Amino acid sequence: MSGEVDSVKVVFELPQDGDGWPPARTESMWAIRRNGDCVELNNIPFFVRGFASGDVVRVAADEEGVLWVKEAVECSDNCVIRIVPIDGGGEVAARQAVLDAFAPLGVEGEGLARFNLVALHVPASADMQAVKQLVIEGAEDGRWHYEEGCVTDEWRAAG
Repeated sequence: MSGEVDSVKVVFELPQDGDGWPPARTESMWAIRRNGDCVELNNIPFFVRGFASGDVVRVAADEEGVLWVKEAVECSDNCVIRIVPIDGGGEVAARQAVLDAFAPLGVEGEGLARFNLVALHVPASADMQAVKQLVIEGAEDGRWHYEEGCVTDEWRAAG
């Protein structure tokens, strides 16, 4: 049938820092099969660094059939910014406030309740200058902390 997407789960091994972060050794993500051993990431990573939705990666199956990400093949030029809201009327409301703040800029995201974390997908087509300015202003205003999970040269060059 045409139009069907062949979705698979892929797994990243997560390097640990000295403080026990990230809080897991692996992160799984949805991906769409491309050709051969390549897949296109199809959701926003919460902990993986250096990868974004839309990136194409090479995978290899282990003896149990788990698809492990081995390397990047093609970068999408999308960015991932992680936000931890501060206060804001409860964790759910605070995460939603972050999503609402970025939505007018064409930025979508997902919240992770367990860590009160929002992972933002900043598409390559977004106004990087405006998105980065909002990220920095929110941190300076004490609304959130942030981490650049995956950024491009365009993001780095934005004021």
